[in-house]
Amino acid sequence: MTAVSFSQTQPPAIVIEAEPAQPLLPVQPDRRILAIALPGLPTNRITRARAGHSWRSAGHPEPGPLACAENLKGALRLSALNHAARARGLRPGQGVAEARAICPDLDVVPADPAADARVLEALADWADRYTPLVGCDGPDGLFLDISGCAHLFGGERALLADCMGRLFHLGFEASAAIAPNPALAWALARHQPGRIAIPDEIPILMPGLPVSALRLPQEVTAALSRLGLKRVGDLVDAPRAPLTRRFGRELLCRIDRMKGHESEPISPRRPVAAIMAERRLAEPVGDIEAIGELVGRLAASLKETLAERGSGVRRAELRLFRVDGAVRRIEVGTARPLRDPARLCRLFAERLASIGEDFDAGFGFELIRLSVPVFEPLSDEQADFEGRGADEAGFHDLADRLAARLGPARVLLPVPVDSHVPERAINLRPFSSEGGTSDAAPAVPLAPVSAAARPLRLLARPEPVTAVAAVPEGPPVIFSWRNTRHRVGRAEGPERIAAEWWTEGEDALTRDYYRVEDEAGRRYWLFREGLYEREPGTPRWFLHGLFV
Repeated sequence: MTAVSFSQTQPPAIVIEAEPAQPLLPVQPDRRILAIALPGLPTNRITRARAGHSWRSAGHPEPGPLACAENLKGALRLSALNHAARARGLRPGQGVAEARAICPDLDVVPADPAADARVLEALADWADRYTPLVGCDGPDGLFLDISGCAHLFGGERALLADCMGRLFHLGFEASAAIAPNPALAWALARHQPGRIAIPDEIPILMPGLPVSALRLPQEVTAALSRLGLKRVGDLVDAPRAPLTRRFGRELLCRIDRMKGHESEPISPRRPVAAIMAERRLAEPVGDIEAIGELVGRLAASLKETLAERGSGVRRAELRLFRVDGAVRRIEVGTARPLRDPARLCRLFAERLASIGEDFDAGFGFELIRLSVPVFEPLSDEQADFEGRGADEAGFHDLADRLAARLGPARVLLPVPVDSHVPERAINLRPFSSEGGTSDAAPAVPLAPVSAAARPLRLLARPEPVTAVAAVPEGPPVIFSWRNTRHRVGRAEGPERIAAEWWTEGEDALTRDYYRVEDEAGRRYWLFREGLYEREPGTPRWFLHGLFV
């Protein structure tokens, strides 16, 4: 068994009892959960903003009593305290007036739960360096499923020490523990920090834990204490039926989860990619060219894995872990599955170039990870005599590079829709969006329309015009558009387009389209909306497009 002890002014120090060395690969498939408790997250956030992120390791003096306060049940009460405030005897839930009477120099700051949540999410991204299975645990904790990951850091002891040391240097007060299930790991992180428990130790550790370690509602914990049931051991061997009748099913559920008899899943914040590669650097790098070279090596290492799966990349994500804990995420998408490392590297190079001066490397990146969260089947292609594929430097490659440089929302692909109404007949979606280009064809083929029947330039929305026709349902002879009067020399039509039968209101009115040419030779696409005496309202004229 291993214990970790830490103080407020020095990084955590590992105290190791004699035990056999851990193998490089886990010998048991047991689930291993690392729980991290951050009780001082709100006050640490404020101190980091005032004294810098490395205030604890840079030799800064311990800040004075600091507390966050929020309105609880109609009164201003303390919600979070730093170490100095707790040392003065203050406690969460205490009224601000009473706290100031006990500690006159108390610095009270309004609570900001949204800012605390952003910091916790940033820490969850930071913890992704240890495992991709990272979940948030309430407002002040994290769960990391490190099953099969500890050997990458020299074992669980080294991983725990590295995690605590980094949090110390980032300016956070934290405690952590490792256990076979999340319930026990949560309890040990807050009541026996530093523990590394194995399954055989669960019956030994559970009885000594307080009832609050079960994460029950506060009123249930208080009721158990009034009955003299203050330890988990008082409940483990107690009759289950009376406990259920008195305190509900959740109490027994919490006990079973801590025993490991009932599973408690961890929901990762981000989907875990099935294909990934990473490089841990001995010296941090911040140069874009060096990062591009590393991305090329990682992409080359993924090629064989993709080939074994018969797949190609549709969306790739690059995560850059900075020395100061910040994490930068960069994504690129592809119009069609690709496996060529050079092409994938060019896409990331375009994306990095588009960021430009906004790319802040700080003191450099110490970990680079390339993952493929979305991939699709890709069949092998016959190369030509020069060893190049038919699609190299083709249209899709150009579209992917433009999307990487300009952003996927700037490179759009028109997709036909099952509608004869012109403005609803086409949808625009990102060219490199997931799903490929195979969904571009409509489910039900529409009747072919001659290219000459549609204008090259279609207005985003039909614009109203004032028109005069020789007969009520005939073509216009004169119309005014944008304060300009046009006399029609030639007209062709009508082409009648009716809306879908399920539409209602103005969208359901019939349109009669005309191709007209004015006396100056300019050609327009106009329509009359509504039918005389057959549809409600007075028919109106609109201009919908221009023939160039």
